[in-house]
Amino acid sequence: MRRFIQRFSDKITGILNGFDRLVLRGTLRPISYVRGIRGFPGFLHHQHIAYKDFGSYVNSVSNQLKEASYQAAAAQQRPVHYLRSSMIDKQALAQTIAAREGIRNGLIALITCVEPCMSFIVRANRETKQLEIEYGPRKCLYIYHYRIDPEFGFMNARIQTWFPFQIQICLNGREWLARQMDKAGIGYRRLDNCFPWIEDFAKAQKLMDRQLRTAWPRTLDRFARMLNPVHKKIFKDFPIRYYWSVYESEVASDLAFKSPAALGDIYPSLVLHAMTTFSSGDVMRFLGRRIQNDFEGEIVSDFKNRPEGIRVKHRVGKNSLKLYDKFGIVLRSEFTMNYSRDFRVFRRKENDPHGKPQRLRLRSGVADLYRRAQVSQSANERYLDALAAADTSTPLGDLLRTISQPTTLNGKRVRALRPWAKEDLELFRAVSHGEFSVNGFRNRDLQALLFKGRPTTVQEKSRRCGRVSRLLRLLRAHHLIRKVPSTYRYMLTAKGCQIIAAALTAQRITLDQLSKLAA
Repeated sequence: MRRFIQRFSDKITGILNGFDRLVLRGTLRPISYVRGIRGFPGFLHHQHIAYKDFGSYVNSVSNQLKEASYQAAAAQQRPVHYLRSSMIDKQALAQTIAAREGIRNGLIALITCVEPCMSFIVRANRETKQLEIEYGPRKCLYIYHYRIDPEFGFMNARIQTWFPFQIQICLNGREWLARQMDKAGIGYRRLDNCFPWIEDFAKAQKLMDRQLRTAWPRTLDRFARMLNPVHKKIFKDFPIRYYWSVYESEVASDLAFKSPAALGDIYPSLVLHAMTTFSSGDVMRFLGRRIQNDFEGEIVSDFKNRPEGIRVKHRVGKNSLKLYDKFGIVLRSEFTMNYSRDFRVFRRKENDPHGKPQRLRLRSGVADLYRRAQVSQSANERYLDALAAADTSTPLGDLLRTISQPTTLNGKRVRALRPWAKEDLELFRAVSHGEFSVNGFRNRDLQALLFKGRPTTVQEKSRRCGRVSRLLRLLRAHHLIRKVPSTYRYMLTAKGCQIIAAALTAQRITLDQLSKLAA
C-alpha cells in the first residue's frame, strides 16, 4: 500500500485498516456430531434419556430455552417479534425499533423466525430393527438478539433453539471503533460504516489495532450466557463450553480523500485498470497464493454499478477482494475471507504447543484471528500497490511514446520497443506475471513463458538463454526493469509497471467496456 499512498499522498487525508464485518460462530463440539456412542448419543446416554423419549426430551429443553429468553426480554421491557418469513430484513426492523423508542444501550428486541438448521432426529432402522440418531438438515426456531452493546455498539446474535444450540454473533469493526473513539474523546464524522474525517487517524488506528488483542473466548462467552440463560441447567451434569470460530471476516483498508472531486478524478482509471489489466495470476498473488496445476477453483472478476458508485470484485472460490468508493470520498479495498484453509501461516501444531512453528493451514478458530487479519491486510496492500500503476493523468499516447524511441545502454544503441507488435506484447505479458511481483524473475523463468516445450539440444538451450538475455537488456535500457543486487533476478520498476500496464490495457479494453465505465 506504500506505493499507492506515495503516488496519491497529495489527495489522501487519512488511512484506516481493520475489521469491518465479523461473523463468529459458537459450537458445542462434544455434542455436535453422531459417532457410535460418542457425541450426542453419548450425551443422551449420560443423561439416561432413551431414544424412544428423544422427542419429548428435546421439546422440553427447547421450550425451556425459549421461555427463559422471553422472560429475560420481558424483564427489560423489550418486545419479541415473530417473523413469518426469513426473507424479512431483521436488521432494518431492529433499527426502526431503536430509532422509534430512542434506545441507545442494551437490548433492542428479540426477533424470532423459523429457518433451516442442522440438528438431530431419531429414525427407525428397518434392517437392524433399532432406533438410530441422525444428524442432518432440519428447520427450527431461531431467536435473534439485537442490541446496542457498550463495547461493540449495534450488533446482533442468534441461537438455534434445538440441539446442538449453534450460536452466531455478528459484529462490525467500524461500529466498534466508533465506541472506542467516543471513549477516547476523538472527534470524527461518520457515514454508515466509514469515516471520511477523523480528528487523529493515527490514534484511531491504534484503537483499531487494539481490537486484534481481544480475549475472544471470554468476550464471546458473555454473549453465550445471554443467548441461552438455561445453559448451565441443561448441561449441569455434562459441563461443556462453546468452541468459537470465524465464519466470515471482512478486513478493509479505507483511504479518506480530501474531497469527492479528488477521488472522482482517479477512481474511473482505477476501475478500468482493475478490470482490464489484472489476470487470474495477479488476483491469486494479491491473495498470497499461486495457481498450481491441481487448482480446481474459479477465479472471477466483475464490476457492478451501484447507486453509491462502481464496485470491482475479484473472487477466488469462497474468498473475494473488492474495491469501491464509499460515498464518493473514501476509497476502500476489502478482503472477505469465508474459507481460511486456502491460506497458510507460521504456527505451532495444536498437539505440540512447544514445538517449532511450521507453515500450516490457517484455522477458522478465533485462536488464528490475529493471523487471519494479517493475511487479509496483506491482500489489501498488494492490491492497492498494484493499482498504483494505473495511469490517472497521462494520455496513453504520451505514456507509450517514451519507449517508442531508440535509446542506449552502456554506450551502445538499443532499439525502440514496439508496444503494438506481437513479440514485444508477449514479453510484456511475461514480465508482468503476478507471481513475479514479490520475488522477481530470472532468465529461465521467462524462457518457460516465451518458448514452447523444453529445449531438445544444448544448442537450443543456449540459443534461448541468449535470446532472453537480449530482451532483458532491451527492457533495462528503457528503464522498465532493474536487476536485484547480488542475484540473477529482475524486478519491474515503477515506470515499467505503469507503461506495461498501459500497453496491455490498450490491447484488452473493448468499446463496450469503455462505454460502460464512462457512463
